Amino acid sequence: MQPELRMTSQTTELTLAANKVLRNTYMLLGLSMIPTVIGAVIGINLNFAFMAQSPILGFIVMLAVMFGLFWGISKNRDNGLGVALMLGLTFFMGLMLGPILQVALHLRNGAQLVGIAAGGTGLIFFSLATIATVTKKDFSFMGKFLFIGLILLIVASLANMFFQIPVMQLTISAIAVLIFSGFILFDVSRVVTGGETNYIMATLAIYLDIYNLFVNLLQLLMALTGERD
Repeated sequence: MQPELRMTSQTTELTLAANKVLRNTYMLLGLSMIPTVIGAVIGINLNFAFMAQSPILGFIVMLAVMFGLFWGISKNRDNGLGVALMLGLTFFMGLMLGPILQVALHLRNGAQLVGIAAGGTGLIFFSLATIATVTKKDFSFMGKFLFIGLILLIVASLANMFFQIPVMQLTISAIAVLIFSGFILFDVSRVVTGGETNYIMATLAIYLDIYNLFVNLLQLLMALTGERD
């Protein structure tokens, strides 16, 4: 086979493989929204007083469960248990939406704000995913900047757990919206360009981007347009 034909054949195979991973990722991502919604409905009716009384302890416990599930998913990324653990994680993440949804739904326009946050998250995701898929541009150059931004965001969030400054929280949420929007572009691009070849790990990354984008959009909406009695 001539070098040109061989190169074309390899490119076609890589493209088909990337498209398959992307398709499976979107299927699992859609499926993962079901346990998320179920978990959120249950979370709305749970008592999270212990987290309000000891926010740092509650945060540590939540991180321990999350990272335990992350580890399990990573170890079983090539089998069905990885999918089951992924769905288990999304159920847990839905439960963890309980506190913010409880606060939102106590606002007069809370249900509307939740709907706007969900719609805005969907619009941002589909727009950025379309850009990454259609242009097929490699956005891997964003990785270092996004990672540094994420670390600074975590540090600022931990600091604000002690200081409880409303303006700081508003700033953190606004920056988080930008960072996780960037991560959506970055993570979808990695699948499209063949940088991520495992659909379970791709789903995990994109799911966390969407989840954090929704939470921070909702926090911004509640702070800026929430109608209290």
